[in-house]
Amino acid sequence: MSKKRGLSLEEKRGKILEIFYESQDFYLLKELEKLGPKKGVITQSVKDVVQSLVDDDLVLKDKIGTSVYFWSLPSCAGNQLRNVYRKLESDLQSSKKRHTELVEQCNALKKGREESDEREEALEELKAIELKHNELKDEMGQYADNDPAAFEAMKNAIEVAHAAANRWTDNIFTLQQWCSNNFPQAKEELEQMYKDVGIPEDFDYLELSPVPLSSVGDQTVDGCP
Repeated sequence: MSKKRGLSLEEKRGKILEIFYESQDFYLLKELEKLGPKKGVITQSVKDVVQSLVDDDLVLKDKIGTSVYFWSLPSCAGNQLRNVYRKLESDLQSSKKRHTELVEQCNALKKGREESDEREEALEELKAIELKHNELKDEMGQYADNDPAAFEAMKNAIEVAHAAANRWTDNIFTLQQWCSNNFPQAKEELEQMYKDVGIPEDFDYLELSPVPLSSVGDQTVDGCP
């Protein structure tokens, strides 16, 4: 024997509405939860079903004192359906109007774009210009290293790094002097420590050699001054 199929949500909604329509009375939720099983709607799902009907304005509710009452009349459903119909009709008219506008725009855009020999030639010329543009763009990228602005930015970065390196060199010399003044008896140990941490005996300030500007100006694109 096959197992009886449970009611769908829409079927449950219809059963709960039958309770209201048949009696045309007001109910508390707990009363509906008792009546629901008689219509095939289990007690545990009555609350959710009633709330879905309230959300769709098919069931009305109001709080009187501390109690919340629910009710619905056949006219409520009729009014709701009429409201839905009017909204759908309005949406349909708006969609038709928008469709007409889009068709008109499409037709307007087609004007002047009819297939012709002149149009095909113009499109081919446009493709050739775009191809040449991309080739020149790639070629310019090959000479980015010779861009005066890029060179100046690199030069400034080198100067900043050079100044920072010499500040650290000065700090190291200051620290070495402090160690020598405060621990004169540990001269050999200090020298060994300096070697262990990578400070060579010829450690000194860095000198910044000037970069000749001709190294940039001499490297130019063929055919360009």
